[in-house]
Amino acid sequence: MRRGAISEFLPLPDEAVRAVAGPGGRHAALIEDAFHVLVETPGGGVSVGGESKARRGARQAIETLAGRVRSRLEVTPADVRVAIDQARSGSAAPGLAVRRGQVAAKTAGQALYLEALAKNDLVFGVGPAGTGKTFLAVAHGASLLRSGEVERLVVTRPAVEAGERLGFLPGDLGEKVDPYMAPVWEAMSDILGAEAWRRRRDRGEIEVAPIAFMRGRTLSHAFVIVDEAQNASRLQMKMVLTRLGEGSRMAVTGDPSQVDLVNAADSGLAHAVSILEGVEGVAVTRFSTSDVVRHPLVGRIVEAYDADAAGRRP
Repeated sequence: MRRGAISEFLPLPDEAVRAVAGPGGRHAALIEDAFHVLVETPGGGVSVGGESKARRGARQAIETLAGRVRSRLEVTPADVRVAIDQARSGSAAPGLAVRRGQVAAKTAGQALYLEALAKNDLVFGVGPAGTGKTFLAVAHGASLLRSGEVERLVVTRPAVEAGERLGFLPGDLGEKVDPYMAPVWEAMSDILGAEAWRRRRDRGEIEVAPIAFMRGRTLSHAFVIVDEAQNASRLQMKMVLTRLGEGSRMAVTGDPSQVDLVNAADSGLAHAVSILEGVEGVAVTRFSTSDVVRHPLVGRIVEAYDADAAGRRP
């Protein structure tokens, strides 16, 4: 062992030790590779071997993971990578208080996004699928609703598949648009809890509607989420952005590379970002494949498609 490369033992509960080790030792392997240390779990805690600076970084990452366990939060490989990044940078990821404790940023891009949502009245979150754009916007809106900072959470998105002509579908407005809002409903149910979500929806505190139904309204004291905004036309985008009323804030999410409009050049998302970036009160967070928090393969799939669109081999 090199000079200065010694071992230290961190006493931890068994549940935390299992989380640090991870399935098949995969979490411990990530920490070992990141800090060039040896991580062992002999029982009763975690042993970290290596040089002083490396041990210090690994110890901080391990303590962050143990903190998640104490808060009754799961520990995934993405959480391990975030803990490693935090240990390297000396920063902590911002979080939101929700039903299950905390929703915390898992990547640097997500951390910037949460900070932007906290500080600005209009935030654009643009980037590939799987980066948490919509989920974090819903979590932020739910947090504002629970704290009483806003009176309503309004979610709107283009119903491109039905051409915004929903009259032929059976049921009331909610039943007509539910198929298009399923990802948002799932996020709300997960964050607020199914019963609380249904109760707030029945009271009108949570509202959902296609963009076409936003025309002529003023949304006051609300947090508004415009989802799948790449499928809104330029006219629709201008219309929905100007719905903001007193005490309201808005998050606009979408992937400019996934436009489903017949005329892709009419997409309002990229246009709005290009003319509003830099305006006071407006922030833009751009996500990349490194922010994908779904299955690791999703990031590689996105990169392959981007490479193909650019006319080069992945």
